[in-house]
Amino acid sequence: MPQTYEQKLLEIAGKESRVVVMTAENRAAIRGVPAALPNQFIDTGITEQTMVGMAAGLALRGRIPVAHALATFLTLRAFEFIRTDVGISNLPVKLVGAVPGFLSESNGPTHQAIEDVSIMRGIPRMQVFCPASYEEMVNGLESVINEPNPVYVRFNSRPSPVEHQAFEWGKAEVFSPEAKDVALLAYGTLFTEALEAKKLLEASGISARLVNLRTIKPLDEKAVLAAATECKLVVTIEDHFLTGGLFSVLSETLVRNRLVADVLPVALDGTWFHPTSLKNVLETEGFTGPKIAQKIQARLREFSL
Repeated sequence: MPQTYEQKLLEIAGKESRVVVMTAENRAAIRGVPAALPNQFIDTGITEQTMVGMAAGLALRGRIPVAHALATFLTLRAFEFIRTDVGISNLPVKLVGAVPGFLSESNGPTHQAIEDVSIMRGIPRMQVFCPASYEEMVNGLESVINEPNPVYVRFNSRPSPVEHQAFEWGKAEVFSPEAKDVALLAYGTLFTEALEAKKLLEASGISARLVNLRTIKPLDEKAVLAAATECKLVVTIEDHFLTGGLFSVLSETLVRNRLVADVLPVALDGTWFHPTSLKNVLETEGFTGPKIAQKIQARLREFSL
């Protein structure tokens, strides 16, 4: 049976006494840590700013804090503390945001972290890890903790639809790299839907490359540029606002390299999503594999007009 996030965290912290597990009363994934490592655990209560400030202080004294909180409150309420206390000093604080993006599902706009990638990648030297599945998150956890820079992790509780390649910073997973019709760029929760869209496109005779951009920062620019130059259409898929996320990352990369590509963004544009179950969110907002495939087919038909 694969390791859980908590088991992997306990294994790492058991071997490395500098690791301090922290939370702002968000213990869902780490309930067994206080009893197992009482001298390496701190719960500050619902005080995200205080937790980040404490994490920075611990890091200045040689510790490696792994701080957990709801993604929206961690990245928004504590942003100044992350930027100023952690970012400016480039401290090895690891920030783990729970229920990001559509995983917030039944929660309203106040609890929806759909601008977190934009906010975190804007901090110099902050690394951003958006695992495609629970398995990938667990596999990458040791690299996250060993990373000398600060890291933001989009916690992903969804099961893996594939067997992932070994995690490596700045290295994307590429499925069907030979495909030339469409390149699907995705990360995190929507990787599963992008994979389904890929299969549906292939069933209709459209070759589709899928790029799992698990680290938005550092970006696997080589994989992104290959997709943009080798495929007829590039599709960015994310449970995030259009502004500042993967669509923006791709646009910046193309401009920096003086390239032009046909791009179809699949993202939230202009408003928050309607709170309901994850299945219904994906359906009503148009982010299921079949609906993504339909959007791509419609765009490809425009090419032939």
